[in-house]
Amino acid sequence: MVAKAKKVAYFAHLEEALNSYARACIVDFDFVGSKQVSDIRVALRGKAELIHGKNTMIRKCIRDMVAREEEPREDWESIVNVMRGNLGFIFTNGDINEVIEVLEEYVKPAAAKAGVIAPASCTIPKGPTGLDPAQTSFFQALNIATKINKGSIEIINDCEVIKVGNKVGTSEAALLTKLGVKPFEYGLRLVYIYEGGIFSPDVLKITDADLAAKFAEGVGFVAALSLGVGILTEASLSSVILGGFKNVCALALEADFIEFPQVEKIKEFVDDPEAWCAKYGGGGGGGGGGSKPRLNT
Repeated sequence: MVAKAKKVAYFAHLEEALNSYARACIVDFDFVGSKQVSDIRVALRGKAELIHGKNTMIRKCIRDMVAREEEPREDWESIVNVMRGNLGFIFTNGDINEVIEVLEEYVKPAAAKAGVIAPASCTIPKGPTGLDPAQTSFFQALNIATKINKGSIEIINDCEVIKVGNKVGTSEAALLTKLGVKPFEYGLRLVYIYEGGIFSPDVLKITDADLAAKFAEGVGFVAALSLGVGILTEASLSSVILGGFKNVCALALEADFIEFPQVEKIKEFVDDPEAWCAKYGGGGGGGGGGSKPRLNT
């Protein structure tokens, strides 16, 4: 009965969070200790709420919520599809970047454990280890060349003990423990962003400058297509006006109709380029030839 009551309370808590918060970070809890989670929970107080539980319970709760809704809730259903592994939620109505800053702050070094898939490579540098000669068997098991120098074991060459993506062996874990090396770092790892649906964390790296550049690139494509098919659009309007003005200038020069400033400058340049450069500051002197003068149209 106690377990059932806790399950009902958890379902109610998760349902309230999904209805109350606009967004959430879905994070991986693998290899994160209870003390570390507790510290993160305290640091998030007032900013966000951390909820963690069994995936089967989370999926069951969300499916029940979807079934009770009259309208389809694809945003909630998308959560069910990704809840695999040791995942949990950090709900917030504020800026997700503030939550991520807290998560990055509470990443702690950890020792290598046998059987774990290595999240990073580990190289032992050459030099003295501080271990007495009786410990040479740990190095011999991994074929690491050593020598005895001043009563302690010294590694002759740098040696990569663990490669990222490989399973950590018993010998590697024992040697790194002997050396006091903690090669890995563990914390709550951001896996997905939830905000009306599931997104990759990469979307947080998109800046206003990136959006502006993509928009400008799209406008350029529209302008090129409009000019190519001969249809005037807002994107191609400036290019059409510039092209028309160039034609007007060319016609005015050909007809010797010098009645506006832009054509006067072009005429001066055509008649005497050196005098034009001296008057309007073209070239600029210095190293090797200078730059071509610009015509302000």
